[in-house]
Amino acid sequence: MKQRYELSAALLMATAISGCGGGGDAGPPPPQVTVTQPERRDVQMFQEYTGNTRAIEHAEIRARVPGTLDEMHFTPSSFVNAGDLLFVIEPEPYQAAFDEAQAALASARSELARAESDLERIQQAIQTNAVSRQDLDRAQATRDQAEAAVLGARARLDNARVNLGYTRVATPVSGQVSRNFPDIGNLVGAGEPTLLTTVTRIDPIFVYFDAPEQAVLAFIAAQRDTTLSDAEVSQVGRVFVATATDTDYPHEGEIDFIDNTVNPATGTLELRAVVQNPQNILFPGLFVRVRVLGRVAPDAVLVHERAIGTDLGGKYVLVVGEDNFVEQRYVTLGPIQDDGTVVIEDGLDGSESYIVNGMLRARPGFPITPQTEAELAAQQANAGAEGN
Repeated sequence: MKQRYELSAALLMATAISGCGGGGDAGPPPPQVTVTQPERRDVQMFQEYTGNTRAIEHAEIRARVPGTLDEMHFTPSSFVNAGDLLFVIEPEPYQAAFDEAQAALASARSELARAESDLERIQQAIQTNAVSRQDLDRAQATRDQAEAAVLGARARLDNARVNLGYTRVATPVSGQVSRNFPDIGNLVGAGEPTLLTTVTRIDPIFVYFDAPEQAVLAFIAAQRDTTLSDAEVSQVGRVFVATATDTDYPHEGEIDFIDNTVNPATGTLELRAVVQNPQNILFPGLFVRVRVLGRVAPDAVLVHERAIGTDLGGKYVLVVGEDNFVEQRYVTLGPIQDDGTVVIEDGLDGSESYIVNGMLRARPGFPITPQTEAELAAQQANAGAEGN
């Protein structure tokens, strides 16, 4: 036991002596990270919002006269043209009413012709004092009553014609028709105008979204900027739309409406875009992503999206400073590009080298060992060759 204690003490003494030696350990080397320089190119600026789709035209087809639903002349979910016949509502009673009104009008006209003939004879007879003035007044009154009866009969005929026309229900707009809500044989239009179906025009289609007032003001200013060419002005405000399943923005349109009042609670305005929908892929009520083009930013600074960090101060990029010490630069981001780069609107001038891989090993104020992506690829290739 004593020997074991003496051996432990000796080891502790040796450790203490080696720790107090003048050589000392210099510590681990600075971590290796991959760096690159920002890309510079002209970039089409844009803003992205969320919105929803609405039909450009929507018609509720209702029964305007009561009766039994006799016929249906469409296939649910098909496309119809304005004026196409959709339903027929029991026309027989309305045809009978129309025929009766026609007969009543013919009778009234006959009575009017007789009254006018009687009045003409009395007007001739009064010239020879064969009839009294009272007889003339009576004949004129009878003629006037007959004229009024003709007007009333004509009005009833027009009303009967309208009601008869309502038995053939046509669509007032072109678009996609929904299903039939009541089935054939059901009583419709009794007490209220029964909803029969709906027709919705979806090509083109409206997309509504809210944008910050600053973005709207910038859009309006660009539209009025006389220094821009017609081609540049036409680009500003172009809209591209994507649904929840789209990986890109395949649907194109343009802004045609800006609301006249800013929402004081959100500081936004409602905008509307008309989007072409020739394949009828977009339906009213869809949640969509909206990309609105802005001006072209010449010689913009871009970095890889994976090089962007976030802390309480905001978005930042780690750049290589003097003597390879890490510097943290807070940046203002622009839109993310399709190639995975991000526009840096403020914070970098494009001449810096920034860390693109190894950010977790780098600390602001501490040194690093930087290597470019080309050097890393060459190192990996050499390691693979040695392994073989």
